[in-house]
Amino acid sequence: MKLGGLEIKRKRDYGEIVIEPFNPDHLGPNSYDLRLSDTLLIYNDLQLDAKSRNDATQRKIPEGGILLFPGRLYLGSTMEYTETPNLIPGIEGRSSVGRLGINVHSTAGFGDVGFCGTWTLELSVVQPVRVYRGMRICQIFYEPVEGDFSPYDSQKYQGQRGPTSSGLWRESEEWS
Repeated sequence: MKLGGLEIKRKRDYGEIVIEPFNPDHLGPNSYDLRLSDTLLIYNDLQLDAKSRNDATQRKIPEGGILLFPGRLYLGSTMEYTETPNLIPGIEGRSSVGRLGINVHSTAGFGDVGFCGTWTLELSVVQPVRVYRGMRICQIFYEPVEGDFSPYDSQKYQGQRGPTSSGLWRESEEWS
C-alpha cells in the first residue's frame, strides 16, 4: 500500500521522511516529483566490466541543456536528498518524461528502507532528447514496511551525493 501525497507531506512535516529541498508544488496524489541535478556521469568506454571499476567522466549540464543519444548510458542524479528511516522508497519516471522516450532507471527503481542520499538515475533514451538541469525527471513514492527490519547500511551507496557509478566490482571476490 503506497502512501498518498498528503500523507507524504505529513510524514515529511513530522520528520519521518526527508526531502531536501522540498517544494509543495511538486507533491502529487501519491508521489513527489524529483528534479535532475546539474551533473551527468558518462562511462568512458562503450564496453563495461562488472569486475572492474569502470572509468567515467563527469559532465555539467549547461543552461541550454544537454542532448542524450541512444546506445549510451548516462548516470544522473536527483537534486533532492532523501532519507527514509522506516519506509520503503521507490522511484519511477514521470509519464511526461516517458512520452519523450526517456527511461529513468534500468532496474534500480526499488529503494531500501533506511537509504539516505540523492538517487542515481540510469538514463537512456530511444531517440535523441535534450534534457535540462532542474527538470522534474522522476517521482518518489513510499510504502510501509511490515515486521522487523534491518535498515540499509551498504557502504557502496549510503549517503551518496550526485551520480554514482556501479559498485558491483566490490562484490567480485564472492564470484566463482
